[in-house]
Amino acid sequence: MTKITAWAAHEAGGSLTPFEYDPGPLGPHDVELDVLYCGICHSDLSVINNEWGFSAYPAVGGHEVVGRVREMGGEVSHLTKGQTVGLGWHAGYCNTCMSCQSGDQNLCQTAQATIVGHHGGFADRVRAQAASVIPIPDGLNPLKMGPMFCGGITVFNPLVQYNISPLSRTAVIGIGGLGHLALQFLNAWGCHVTAFTSTPEKEEEAVRMGAHATLNSRDDKALAAAAGQFDLIISTVNVTLDWNAYIGTLAPKGRLHMVGAALEPMGIGAFGLIAAQRSVSGSPVGSPATIRHMLDFAERHDIAPVVETFDMKDINVAFDHLKSGDARYRIVLKN
Repeated sequence: MTKITAWAAHEAGGSLTPFEYDPGPLGPHDVELDVLYCGICHSDLSVINNEWGFSAYPAVGGHEVVGRVREMGGEVSHLTKGQTVGLGWHAGYCNTCMSCQSGDQNLCQTAQATIVGHHGGFADRVRAQAASVIPIPDGLNPLKMGPMFCGGITVFNPLVQYNISPLSRTAVIGIGGLGHLALQFLNAWGCHVTAFTSTPEKEEEAVRMGAHATLNSRDDKALAAAAGQFDLIISTVNVTLDWNAYIGTLAPKGRLHMVGAALEPMGIGAFGLIAAQRSVSGSPVGSPATIRHMLDFAERHDIAPVVETFDMKDINVAFDHLKSGDARYRIVLKN
């Protein structure tokens, strides 16, 4: 078996340099993919920089993989060699816990992350448990599909988990890599969609991507005027905001749902929740079944991320572009 050639960080905050490793024998339930494309997510940057405190080096990021099935273990029967597939945040599950057996593999507490304790898709090849690899429908452009396996499923999953009605009034905080996909999904779901943004130049673009209205999140009067409006707000940002102000814009039984990894405590007052039976919740990526559902929905409604592409060899340039905050809206590396 030839070694896998990857791009790895060898210390927190370090540049990515070429790295080879021997993946060992292919397990009976595993697959090996030739990496065609791999998105860059802010979570890759967090792992490379050890922002969450559990990174191991050398660290090979890349969990928004689109690849072609190269080899399959002897127990894999639902995939075929040469098939175009995607791999997201999870590279494997225990398959025996209650979450896995209930179809909620994304909640498996011992699931194998693709880029933590495992080498990811910033490489020529990558391995994963076949159960975590999802075929990409023919009607979707593979070049753009990598970000759907993290950013896309992250914002699609709550629509399924909470049985969001197409009559719901919804809003999205943060119109970036996650938010621009949330606008598309919510609009196609049938919801009325408002984009919260602090960047006026993004307002017109937010409307083109599915928002029916925009609201300046830095305008306290505008927030106050929106009191009691929204059945669901999806927050995609990783910074601390005045969460009580946003909770005040929720309708009775409304939900503020967190998918952005804001690290500071939220400081929420109980009465804002109790008086109108509001909720605050969060969720990770989705199960394999929900990812399949998302891809079918995206194919039907022509939903895809807005991407910028870089060659894999220019990975450090691509990361600098991500860190600049100028990416519009997802970055994809191509081999």
